[in-house]
Amino acid sequence: MLTQMTNFLQGFLDLGPTVILPFAIFLIGLFFRQKPSKALRSGLTIGIGFVGIFLVVDLLVGNLGPAAQSMVERMGVELNVIDVGWPTSASIAWASPIAGLFIPIGIIVNIIMLVTKTTKTLNVDIWNFWHFVFMGGFVYAATDSVFQAIIAAIIFEVIVLKLADYTAPYLEEYFGIPNVSIPTASTISYVPLGFPLVKLIQHIPVIKDLDADAETIQDKFGFFGEPIFIGVVLGAGLGILAGYDIGGIVEIGISMGAVMFLMPRMVSILMEGLNPVSESARDYLNDRFEGSNDIYIGLDAAVSIGHESVIATALLLVPITVGLAVILPGNQLLPFGDLATIPFIVSLVVAYAGGNIVHSVLAGTILIASSLYMATDLAPVFTQMGQIANVEMPEGATMISAIDQGGNLIQWVLWKVWSLFI
Repeated sequence: MLTQMTNFLQGFLDLGPTVILPFAIFLIGLFFRQKPSKALRSGLTIGIGFVGIFLVVDLLVGNLGPAAQSMVERMGVELNVIDVGWPTSASIAWASPIAGLFIPIGIIVNIIMLVTKTTKTLNVDIWNFWHFVFMGGFVYAATDSVFQAIIAAIIFEVIVLKLADYTAPYLEEYFGIPNVSIPTASTISYVPLGFPLVKLIQHIPVIKDLDADAETIQDKFGFFGEPIFIGVVLGAGLGILAGYDIGGIVEIGISMGAVMFLMPRMVSILMEGLNPVSESARDYLNDRFEGSNDIYIGLDAAVSIGHESVIATALLLVPITVGLAVILPGNQLLPFGDLATIPFIVSLVVAYAGGNIVHSVLAGTILIASSLYMATDLAPVFTQMGQIANVEMPEGATMISAIDQGGNLIQWVLWKVWSLFI
């Protein structure tokens, strides 16, 4: 029975967020008493918005990933823990024995928290439940206990939902995305360290006065400060560091300029579909629960990476990450698969920094350094999970890990606490 349920859920999840989210939004719209036609329009519009967003993300990752990997190869970095990236991490999570159980449990936990007013986030980003499942998989690999694994995954989910509530105002204030939160663990988990780092940097003499947000740069340099031109320049710079020929340098430059230009437009399409659902939800809850007119729709972190300051910060952090892997004593992680996910890591940190690229890069450098150490530390249990999932070891690697999930602060802390009682 459990195997059948797992197979059904896996088949549903394999449809991807561009199918799951429209379906979920349609059902939510009906629940909040929207007309079926209006709920369907909202769902389809959001689906189209996410199709556009993921097309742009694919453009980003498809160009940034190979350039970053070429950079690693040119530097001759040789470390024995390979960063396998989030796709492999997700496949490891979904292969966990608790995956089929946790999906309905995770939804129930979210509903209970909404009813008890312990969260304002209605998390429709079901596909990214894999982060919670991965935490549970860590515990299962060490204890062989499904019960302990589920409890660990629930704790992780609760923490993420609370942080999603806390950071939602920054999405509205800086990115202009109201009524939305980000319960994507790989983004939220950088908040507890990232926000204090930004706060500290903003009090350092001289550095605190360096004003380098996208708007200021554009005001000072005109066209040469516009997002599209900054994207072209930074992309071309990465192409040079990667050792590309002239054609390759121009190609990646234009691709990064396109990412900066197109992403905000894709997000605006998404919001066109989301706003009616958010309004219906607020009206419904306000009629039934006093003081409950505030609800956030929890979406994939992809909605937050389109701002020019986020992309600029991420592009600057790619070569910095490779350099850190070389010079940090004790680091054994070779950055590879997750170099292209750096925009997701820093998006909320950039928002908290008010888009200041200098402050964001400084904070991001420390965040990445800490992630390299955490991912190195968790490599043995990460590798054990990979073996359970029958993941093939990369050539030349003795262990595997990932910046995204292995270097995830909240998961690392939870695992360290949990391991004290095993």
